[in-house]
Amino acid sequence: MNIYEFLPIKLLIRGAYWLVTTLSDLIEPLTGAQSAAVAIILLTLCVRLLLIPVGRSQVKATLARQRLAPKLAELQRKYKKPEVLQRKTMELYQAEKASPFAGCLPVLAQMPVLMAVYGLFILPEVDDHPNELLSKSFLGVRLDSGLAAQVFGGTVTLTHAVLGVAIMLLVGAVTQVSRKLLTPPAPEPTAKPANPANLPAGMPDLSGMTRMMSFVPFITVIITAFVPLAAALYLATTTTWTLCERLVLGKIYGTLPHPKPTGTASAQ
Repeated sequence: MNIYEFLPIKLLIRGAYWLVTTLSDLIEPLTGAQSAAVAIILLTLCVRLLLIPVGRSQVKATLARQRLAPKLAELQRKYKKPEVLQRKTMELYQAEKASPFAGCLPVLAQMPVLMAVYGLFILPEVDDHPNELLSKSFLGVRLDSGLAAQVFGGTVTLTHAVLGVAIMLLVGAVTQVSRKLLTPPAPEPTAKPANPANLPAGMPDLSGMTRMMSFVPFITVIITAFVPLAAALYLATTTTWTLCERLVLGKIYGTLPHPKPTGTASAQ
């Protein structure tokens, strides 16, 4: 089954196509041949503006998790049975209206738009009409071409290689800065958990999962090499926006991590 024939996705593609082509036509006198690429970036910015309330809720969730860190450490010290610890941990999150998985919400909210942008540059027809966007380019590179496909096919140009690598480096750099500036330091437990490697199958290790989740955004760097250039531009724009938005909201709500003064541990 072609997912793009599913009615909600088909309607989303139709709306995205109209929006991108309309924006492209409006700004073409100013941007020339780059109008379609600039329209994709403007579409991304519009989507992120609409998702600002989601960003605010995520920052508040981060604030709640920072608040809960000492309580979570206390639960680990107090409850030795994994089943009890799991239940008490979930009860604490529910009472504080927080979630250890809250960071996934903005990504999930954007997935339909990313799917639409991807579809715009792989479908030969949209709404039973030829897809005019397939002929558009950015800096001489077609927006429907992916870097990996061009490399494996031996048809990659120097411009496409430089542009593709530049986008990957941008996404990677922004992701690394986000991890350094926005990831709160892990709380130091008051006592080591008993047999952390022997947890039963029903008991998730939340601390390990949190560390693993911090590396998940780097998958975006790999994705940018395989999707069409238009989708890579979307990913680069939304990743950069996310960093800027979190820095601004973190400053407003006071959720930015405060690094420990150097030498504190040695002084003790």
